Amino acid sequence: MKITDSRPGAPCWVELSSKDPLAARTFYHELFGWRAEVVPDEKAMGYTRLYLGDQLVAGLVGLMQPDQPTAWNISFHSPDVDATAAAVTEAGGALVVGPMDALGWGRFAVARDPGGAIFSAWQPGTLRGCDVINEPGALGWVELATRDPNGAVAFYRRVFGWTVTTGEMYTQFGLDGRDFGGMMDMADQFPAEVPPYWMPYFAVADVDLSAERAALLGATVTLPPTDVPDGPRLAVLRDAQGAAFGIHVAYAEN
Repeated sequence: MKITDSRPGAPCWVELSSKDPLAARTFYHELFGWRAEVVPDEKAMGYTRLYLGDQLVAGLVGLMQPDQPTAWNISFHSPDVDATAAAVTEAGGALVVGPMDALGWGRFAVARDPGGAIFSAWQPGTLRGCDVINEPGALGWVELATRDPNGAVAFYRRVFGWTVTTGEMYTQFGLDGRDFGGMMDMADQFPAEVPPYWMPYFAVADVDLSAERAALLGATVTLPPTDVPDGPRLAVLRDAQGAAFGIHVAYAEN
């Protein structure tokens, strides 16, 4: 990821909603070396912060609804969540959870874009977001899978002001020319029952070794280690509970 700070509009936080948080803690500790700390406040309902050394990299929470899937959620930095929520609805999206305060950590909203992909907006309080980005074991890229690429471009440009770079095979999102994510056209590549989604990629030192390690820990390798033209080597996985995520070699900063 070329953006390494939590500037407005950039991805700033990732959070795993899991049906078995203890198992998830073990899996990601073994894979990325993350250290888990459960927030002691009872109001936090067991919310767990995940650290790479002393640097905060992600959050972990149990499922809030019976029909909620185990999945990663990506948050984008907003200086004013209420304004972002209004922009979401004005641009044709919908609010899943309206703007709310989170224990002084910040203010957030959960939204659905017009194509159906879920994401969050985060207005930092005491929790500004990830302490580190694009280092082995930390968030390095985010990717939208959608069946309406043109609609997605228009929506996210309006809501977050992203720049868009369209290549022959892939579209990239950024801010002021510094890219942090991309978009994949689901087209006929996915069964009709698979909804559009956002997925995080975590940077690693060695994609092949990390994919092999993940499989030994119970993950499914849905895309084996692959070299992307003009891009990094990457793989896509599902953890033992079904949460999809990618891994890639950390980008060299320009």
